[in-house]
Amino acid sequence: MHHGGLKAALRSWVQGSDDPARGDADRALLLLREAEDHGPTWFWQTDRIGRLTYLSGKIATVFADHGLDPVGMPLIDLLRIAGGAERGGDAERTIAFHLSARTAFADYAVTPAIKGSGDWHWTVSGSPATDPYGRFEGFVGTGSDTGSIRQSDAAITRLALFDSLTGLANRQRMRMSLEQTLAQGGYDGTALFLLDLDRFKAVNDTLGHPVGDALLKQVAARLTRAVGEAGLVGRLGGDEFQVVLPRMGDRAAMATLAQGIIAALSQPFFIGEACVSIGCSIGIAVSPEHGDGPDTLVSHADLALYAAKGAGRGVHRFFHDALLDGARSRQLLETELRQALALDQMRLVYQPVVATADGAITGYEALLRWDHPQRGRMLPADFLSVAEESGLIEPIGEWVLRTACRDAARWGGETHLAVNLAATQFANPALPAIVTNALARAGLPPDRLELDVAEASVLRDLNASATIFAALKTVGVRIALHDFGAGPASLGCLRRLPFDRIKIDRSFVRGVGDVAGRNAAVVRAITTLADALAIETTAKGVEFHDEIAAVRDLGCDSVQGFVYGQPLEAEAAIAQLRAGGVAESSGLKSNRAPRTRMLRSATIEIAGERRIARIRDLSSTGALIDSIVFDDDLVGDRLRIEIVDGQWVAATLRWAQDGRAGLHFDQPIVIDRRMMNRRRG
Repeated sequence: MHHGGLKAALRSWVQGSDDPARGDADRALLLLREAEDHGPTWFWQTDRIGRLTYLSGKIATVFADHGLDPVGMPLIDLLRIAGGAERGGDAERTIAFHLSARTAFADYAVTPAIKGSGDWHWTVSGSPATDPYGRFEGFVGTGSDTGSIRQSDAAITRLALFDSLTGLANRQRMRMSLEQTLAQGGYDGTALFLLDLDRFKAVNDTLGHPVGDALLKQVAARLTRAVGEAGLVGRLGGDEFQVVLPRMGDRAAMATLAQGIIAALSQPFFIGEACVSIGCSIGIAVSPEHGDGPDTLVSHADLALYAAKGAGRGVHRFFHDALLDGARSRQLLETELRQALALDQMRLVYQPVVATADGAITGYEALLRWDHPQRGRMLPADFLSVAEESGLIEPIGEWVLRTACRDAARWGGETHLAVNLAATQFANPALPAIVTNALARAGLPPDRLELDVAEASVLRDLNASATIFAALKTVGVRIALHDFGAGPASLGCLRRLPFDRIKIDRSFVRGVGDVAGRNAAVVRAITTLADALAIETTAKGVEFHDEIAAVRDLGCDSVQGFVYGQPLEAEAAIAQLRAGGVAESSGLKSNRAPRTRMLRSATIEIAGERRIARIRDLSSTGALIDSIVFDDDLVGDRLRIEIVDGQWVAATLRWAQDGRAGLHFDQPIVIDRRMMNRRRG
C-alpha cells in the first residue's frame, strides 16, 4: 500500500457507504488528515512478517531523501532505539522481540536508521492487529516527533529499562516483557531461562572489578548471539541473567539452546592480558506447565537453577514438582536448625592430627555434628549450606569456637586445637574480639588454637584478609590454610599471608601411593614449598596405611583421616591423651585390591546425569576409569556405574585428575567372565 493508502481506503469506505454514521467517519477522516499532515503524530502498519505496508508521508519523505522507499522494508531495519549504537545494536532486539512475540509496546524512543539522522527524535508504539476471525494480520501503530525534548526522556528510558553496563534489558524490562508475553496466551508456551555464572566471583576477587565488568560485557555479547532472535536477553544484576523465549514449547529445542549457551560461555574469555575461564548453570521453567504468572514462573526457574548448581554446575535443569518438595524440605530444615542450638542438639567430635614421624597425637580438629531428633546424627554436608543461606552459620560457628576451646582446655600439655572458620566468620571485623573472648572464657592459651580458613574466604578481599590476619596474630593464635590446592590462587595466598600450616586437600592425598599417578609429585612440590617458607604441612583424608607411609616419605609433618578411626567424643579424646597420646592406625593396609587390567566402556550416572567412561583397571572394591572429567567438588560424591548391561554398582568418587578417576564400590563385587570378555563402544 502506498503512502496515502490508509487514508484512501478510509475515504473510499466513507464515499461508498450509506451508513448513517458516514458523517462522523468523514469528520474522523478530516481529523486524521490534519493530525497526520500538521501535527507531531504519524502512522504505520506492517504485514504478518513485519514489513511496512503503510507509513505517513512526512516520515516516508525522511527516508526518500536518503534514497530509500520504506514501504515493503522490515520495520526493524528502518528504526533504531535511541542510543542503541552505544550498546552494539542489542537494543534493536527489543522491537524484534515484540514483533516476534506479537505483544504490544509503547513509547520507544527511536531514530531513523540512516546516516545523519541525529536531528530526528521519535517515539513509536504498536499493537498486534487481527481480522474479524481473530487471525493475526500484522502490527498497526503510531509515532510521534518529539524533538529535542525527547533526548532527555530517551536517556531516562534507557536507565529505567536497560542495564547500563551491558546494554541488555534490566530486571524491570524483563519482568514487563514476561508479563506481556504470558498475557498473550494461545501460543505453544513461553520458556524462562535463569542463568548464573560459575566461578565469576573468583574472577572479581583475584583480577579486580574492572576485569569483572569487562567479562560481563563479553558474556552479554555471547549470550545475545547464542539466543539470537529466539528471545529477549536481560541482566538481572551481578552475574545473573535471564532469557524470555516466547512460543517455544519444544523441550528438545530448549535443551539444545541451553547447551549451546553453556558451551558458548565455557569458552575462554580474553580480557587484556588475562585469559579467563568461567561457565554457567541454567534453570528452566515453561509456561503454562510450570505456572502461568511471572512470579510463579521465576520462582520455579530459580528452583531449577538451584538444582543445576547442585548437580555440579555447567548443566541445565528443568523445573519439576519434586524440586518444590526439596524447597519445602530445606525450609523445614532451616526452621529446625534455628532451634538446634537452643535445644542442645549440636555436638562436637574430634579427629586426631598425628605426627608422621612417631605416630604421636599433636592435636585434634573439631568437627560439627547435629543430633537431629528424627534424622539421627547429621554431618555438616547435610546442613551447612542451609546454615550459610539462612545466616545461621555465624552463631553456629561461635558456638563451635567456644565449645571447642572449653573442651581443649581440659586436654592439658601442648596439644593444639583446630577449628574451621566459615567465610562469613572470617569476613567479620569482630572476629579477633570473638576469638579473644572464647580463649579467655575457656582459659586456653592462644598458641594452642589453630584457625582453619578456606582459600576462597581469603581471596574475597586480600587487603581485608591481611588486616584480619594481623589482628589474629596479635591475639597469638595459629592460622592454617584449609584444603590447599583446591582453590584458584594458593601461591598468591602463601606469598601475601603468614600461614602457620598448610592442610593438603584430600584430592591430592587420594592415590598418593600409586606410582602411575601424579599426586605424589604434587604433594612433594607442596611440602618442598612449605618447608622453604617454614610452614608445617598436614595431609587430610588419609584412609589407608600405605598412604601414611607415602605422605611421610614425601615430607608431610602430620596426617589426619579415617585411617585412625572415627572422630572421638570429647571424653574419649581426653582418655586417648591420658593413655599416652599415640594414635593406632586401623583398617586396610592399601586402597588397592588386586586389579584386572582391561579396556572397555561403561556408563556412569552421577548427579542425575549419565556419561560414558572407559574402565582401565577393575578390582572387587573399585575401578580406575578415564575419558571423563569430573569437577573437583564432585570428589566424595556417590555415583553408579554399569559394569555390564543392566548390572549397576554403587560407588564413591575417591579422586579425579587429568581425565582419570578412582571409584570405590560401596560393596565388593565378584568379577565374572562377562566383565572380562564383553566389550562395548
